[in-house]
Formats: sequence, structure tokens, C-alpha cells
Amino acid sequence: MNLDPQEVKPALMRLKRANGQLQAVIRMIEEGRSCEEVVTQIAAVGKAVDRAGYAIVAQSMRECLKADPSGQTLDEEKLEKMFLSLS
Repeated sequence: MNLDPQEVKPALMRLKRANGQLQAVIRMIEEGRSCEEVVTQIAAVGKAVDRAGYAIVAQSMRECLKADPSGQTLDEEKLEKMFLSLS
């Protein structure tokens, strides 16, 4: 099952913001900022990426519940494996 870019647009925007945050973290490290500041921002980036992943899995679940005219389906085992890979 392919992702519909319009359906996952919020997750894509979250990933783009996380990318910007990650670039900022890299600059912080290069500038020698405090450990606490860096770790806080790394945690924020990780959470943003996790949420984007969950949103994509949730969209895939919604698509699986619809009738797919192309006959493509995502079986329960694959869906569970995708979900658990985020934990």
C-alpha cells in the first residue's frame, strides 16, 4: 500500500519541523551549548519523529479498513510489525 501524500501531509510537516530541530541540535553541539539544552532538544526531535510515525501507521490502519480497488492490502501482521517498530 502506497502512502497518499495528501493523507499524510500533517506527518510530513511534523517531520520537516523535526528536521529543522535536528539541524539546530547539531549547531548547539558545535557551539558547545549545555548538555541539558542539547538533551532537551534531542528528546523533542525524537518525540516529533515518533508522533509522525504513529500518524502514518494510523493512516495506514484507516486505509486498511477501506475497500482498496487495486486489491492491495496491508495484513495485520505487517501493520503490527510497523507499529511495534516505533516502540
